[in-house]
Amino acid sequence: MAKILIVEDEGAQRMLYEAEIADMGHQVILAKDGVEAVDLVRKQKPELVILDLMMPRMHGLEALKKVLGMNPNMPVIIHTAYSHYKDDFMSWAAEEYIVKSSDLGELKNAIKRVLAGRAKSAGGRGRR
Repeated sequence: MAKILIVEDEGAQRMLYEAEIADMGHQVILAKDGVEAVDLVRKQKPELVILDLMMPRMHGLEALKKVLGMNPNMPVIIHTAYSHYKDDFMSWAAEEYIVKSSDLGELKNAIKRVLAGRAKSAGGRGRR
């Protein structure tokens, strides 16, 4: 299926998300902060980025700006514990904004929606 980059600074959450998203059939790449995420987007060319916001070394919104600067069509799902960043203009560039919950159903549904939307827009053409 899709190659998905998960950007999360908390190790236990990173491992949980990796297991859950891999169980959906996706290839998972992991980054512990925004700096690593930008590097992995450049090298690994994921099809989707799931991005935390409050991280060391580089805030998620700064990472979002850099990722979209490299690839303006890169779908990004912001996945954060903080709902107030939803009002930040930069967060509007993300496909989805999900507030973290112990139930990963909302995140999984967002992944399905974003990937389905990308498949439709590809219109049978080869992927990026």
